[in-house]
Amino acid sequence: MSDTLTAAATIHVVDDDEAVRRSLALLLGSFGHATRTYASAEDLLAGLDVLEPGCAVIDIRMPGMDGLALQHALQARGSTMPIVIVTGHADVAVAVQAMKAGAVDFIEKPFEEQAILDAVRAALERCGDEGDGDRAAVVGKLALLSERERQVLDGLISGHANKTIAHNLGISPRTVEVYRANLMAKMQAKSLSELIRMAILADVRPAGRAG
Repeated sequence: MSDTLTAAATIHVVDDDEAVRRSLALLLGSFGHATRTYASAEDLLAGLDVLEPGCAVIDIRMPGMDGLALQHALQARGSTMPIVIVTGHADVAVAVQAMKAGAVDFIEKPFEEQAILDAVRAALERCGDEGDGDRAAVVGKLALLSERERQVLDGLISGHANKTIAHNLGISPRTVEVYRANLMAKMQAKSLSELIRMAILADVRPAGRAG
């Protein structure tokens, strides 16, 4: 997407915390992004018919309709607006569900300003599915993983924390950290969300789970 189109887009921030809405609007506005804020999922849906084109930054945990339900509601109404999910550490499994449902990225709280800016830019530049070449590259990287690294990857894409993966595999959390670091390096993934995005692109499913 060109800088002109990016500048013309609107970032729709949905969060029940007024302080978060205000700070995100200030941050994004300082980088030239037009923003609109909503205190609830229902507020955004109420104006969906006249919504300016752009992307949405949506908090997972909100009273009433949560972020995942909002994502599904938008899809049900035919919206193709790219979505970035904001999540607490305990909500990573839900964030993984959101990415599998088409979210561009998820950002864990407390988040760094640059992480939000990078995620928003990626959302605004999103244009359809990645090509077969990208998918083949990910599959090639997956082939480099050892059996144990692949097991750790299965745990991560299931939304499990390191301690849970360690328990399931009968190894220590520290050992899981080592395998996790190795597989991130082999996959050339800079973040957990990028790793999840690669796994989704290559249609990776945890062992024992059918389509």
